[in-house]
Amino acid sequence: MRVIFMGTPEFSVPVLDALVQSGHEIVAVYCQPPRRAGRGKKDRPTPVHARAEALGLPVRHPTSLKSPEEQEAFAELKADVAVVVAYGLILPQPILDAPRHGCLNIHASLLPRWRGAAPIHRAIMAGDAEAGICIMQMEAGLDTGPVLLRRATPIGGDETTDALHDRLSQMGADLIVEALARLDTLTPQPQPDEGVTYADKIDKAEARVNWTRSAEEIDRQIRGLSPFPGAWTWIDGARVKLLGSRLAHGAGTPGTVLDDALTVACGSGAVKLTRLQRAGKGAQDAESFLRGCPVPEGAVIGREEG
Repeated sequence: MRVIFMGTPEFSVPVLDALVQSGHEIVAVYCQPPRRAGRGKKDRPTPVHARAEALGLPVRHPTSLKSPEEQEAFAELKADVAVVVAYGLILPQPILDAPRHGCLNIHASLLPRWRGAAPIHRAIMAGDAEAGICIMQMEAGLDTGPVLLRRATPIGGDETTDALHDRLSQMGADLIVEALARLDTLTPQPQPDEGVTYADKIDKAEARVNWTRSAEEIDRQIRGLSPFPGAWTWIDGARVKLLGSRLAHGAGTPGTVLDDALTVACGSGAVKLTRLQRAGKGAQDAESFLRGCPVPEGAVIGREEG
């Protein structure tokens, strides 16, 4: 098929690779424009942009698709279908209508649960037992279109957003290849009105750990915000990211370290911190972190003054 691919971050790259490997003709790759990054503040192409160039594919990165000129250029590609995954721009109706089979979105949730920007983070933070991928026929509403295919996967008890992200990315790649192969026989299923939830964009204000909350809530917060933006707390007067955790036995005053291995008391129960990152340093497992930053039993974390 003649395919327009529309995606931007690392999550989208395995999907692009799968479409190429399955023999589809990628007539254009659309992604977000390069953005300044690094110490030199030089323009850095997005992961999809870099991968498309490596594959020798034509890349377009308009700042908007609202102009008649951009919409005409899109239509002139005469695509059979557009595959959209974490692209980052709203698609106006003329864009949705241009490909022969419309635009198919790969959404990382079991719709209608977690429509919106951050479905993987929200599923973990809410304590969902499973996540998944839906291949959806796009329409003007936010993730409201009918679903062609869906696949669920359990969320592991110690799984982070980073790990689940990688699994769902590969699932999405596999499922879109299957969807395109079966496109003429699939019947889009309208989403039910019941069970709709919205995965709001993650706000950095959500990242500070409040140790008076339950161990279950804090564990899900740490795993759901790992690696970005990263839940954080004060340890010995320094702000430290918490990138991994698991539930643990123990009780005490919230924020109190209960042993020499970073088990911390919560409002109810306790969590063991398993991966941490100090400012300007790389992420470390708890044992390595403690060698450079001892946190003895009885210390209280979460207070800015240390």
